[in-house]
Amino acid sequence: MNEKYLERKLVKAVRKSGGLAPKFVSPGFDGVPDRIILLPSGHIAFAELKAPGKVMRPLQVRRKKQLEALGFKVYCIDNTEQISAILQEIGGDAE
Repeated sequence: MNEKYLERKLVKAVRKSGGLAPKFVSPGFDGVPDRIILLPSGHIAFAELKAPGKVMRPLQVRRKKQLEALGFKVYCIDNTEQISAILQEIGGDAE
């Protein structure tokens, strides 16, 4: 299982929940998470996807802390089993 596979699974699960998971690209601001998760009723979070066993780079960890300091949830996803639990946590009643 690689990062691209996880990314496709996340996007599909978010769509099934009625949301969007656009790719997050921020020129001039490196280290941002891979995807923004947008769920119904204004629920927002960020996701960094990694192949199983891989960890975030130091810059990615700093960006995660910056976003969390602003009150956003940021997840590092490295297996498909995490996806449904994370979406439940972000969206509350979203399925």
